[in-house]
Amino acid sequence: METSEFRKAAHQLVDWMADYMEGTQQYPVKPAMRPGDIKKQLPAAAPEKPESFDQVFKDFNEIVMPGMTHWQHPRFFAYFPTGASAPSVLAEMLSATLGAQCMIWLTSPAAEEVEERMMEWLRDLLGLPKEFVGVIQDSSSSATLVALLTAREKHANYEINQKGFTNQRYRVYTSTHAHSSVDKDVRIAGIGLDNLVKVDVDADFAMKPDALRAAMEKDVALGYHPLCVVSTIGSTSSTAIDPVHAIDAICKQFGCWHHVDASYAGTALLLPEMRWMSKGVEGVDSFVLNPHKWMFTNFDCSAYYVRDKRALTNTFSILPEYLKTPEDHLVNNYRDWGVPLGRRFRALKLWFVMRSFGAEGLREKIREHIRFGQWLKDKVDSLPDFERLAPVPLNLVCFRYHPKGVTDEKKLDEINMRLLQTLNDSGKVLLTQTKLNNQYTLRFVGGSERLTLADVQEGWQLVETTAHSIA
Repeated sequence: METSEFRKAAHQLVDWMADYMEGTQQYPVKPAMRPGDIKKQLPAAAPEKPESFDQVFKDFNEIVMPGMTHWQHPRFFAYFPTGASAPSVLAEMLSATLGAQCMIWLTSPAAEEVEERMMEWLRDLLGLPKEFVGVIQDSSSSATLVALLTAREKHANYEINQKGFTNQRYRVYTSTHAHSSVDKDVRIAGIGLDNLVKVDVDADFAMKPDALRAAMEKDVALGYHPLCVVSTIGSTSSTAIDPVHAIDAICKQFGCWHHVDASYAGTALLLPEMRWMSKGVEGVDSFVLNPHKWMFTNFDCSAYYVRDKRALTNTFSILPEYLKTPEDHLVNNYRDWGVPLGRRFRALKLWFVMRSFGAEGLREKIREHIRFGQWLKDKVDSLPDFERLAPVPLNLVCFRYHPKGVTDEKKLDEINMRLLQTLNDSGKVLLTQTKLNNQYTLRFVGGSERLTLADVQEGWQLVETTAHSIA
């Protein structure tokens, strides 16, 4: 593509992007597609001859767009939100245009130093310890893996990287409501699922410190070493808040690493009034949150903080001759702060977002979303045929439809499964489900940049109307 063609195509795309941002509500939230519907419209082989941009873009609109779930739709209330604010999108365009490989300082000095400063800005805005140093990972799943590997190597004096496992007997602890990535990470780290201890939770779905201590004492008596505890601030199912302070005291007692997963709820720490969630964080070893969820920043942008930088780099540093530079002793080479060598310029979009919104603008949006969540909580509580199934510390409301006279739990599960399927098939709204106390539970969470109270009210009205229609 010639530069003149690129310029014309880029103008066309930016116009399309702006129209999409303003008119997302015209699309169904979830497409009415079956597996294979998109693939069968794509040729079985790549084209031998070049095709025009106009043809490619036409196919994008006619083939790809009908098969997209619209995460920025005002009535997308499923999973957790994903960021795509205009400043972030523009930064991604610049990052893609630069085409930089940001693995070490020398390959992109600005990328390394912007990332370093953005991690400092974010750390301070969240009220995290000054001792923390940060790096952007691709996801919380990767960040938790990095934490486990660092904990493993630090305890083993970095010998497992060299010799492999010998006679180590490690245990990792997390709550029964922790994210499934912890299960995956203990497998990848070589610790094994049999050595992941799921600790019981209380009535609010937060980890019980006494149960954690009892599990550790039992394991020590059996000859295991408690390696790491993964606490959660804002669980995926219900945004439950583990008692970080009490858990950290136990970790100190047993000499194990304490990692905090605040993937979603961590953004709320921008608000001083929400810092109760992170009480005790000053003592933990590592911490992760995802600006690409609730901070209006495009995927992927996962902010990982660690107290012991040397332990982190000793775990991951490999220095072949072709990567050595004269500046190595003066700079942070982020290739040594995680698994990948290759790295994108992820910090650019965070810089754009933090400057474009400002700390006050970010706080205002998060407070607004929490108010929306509290409105919905009060609405659910006011209705005799709906039942709230979890506390609402933030903006996620967990509920079920409970028609009068229905007492059989299996029947209630079936009703709510049908309610969710009917809602999502309508294309007017999208929710997801979980299980709380073995009860089928619907999740309703709104956190997109353009969300309004009217969107939440309209979404809930759809829930009510649909529920009564299927009863």
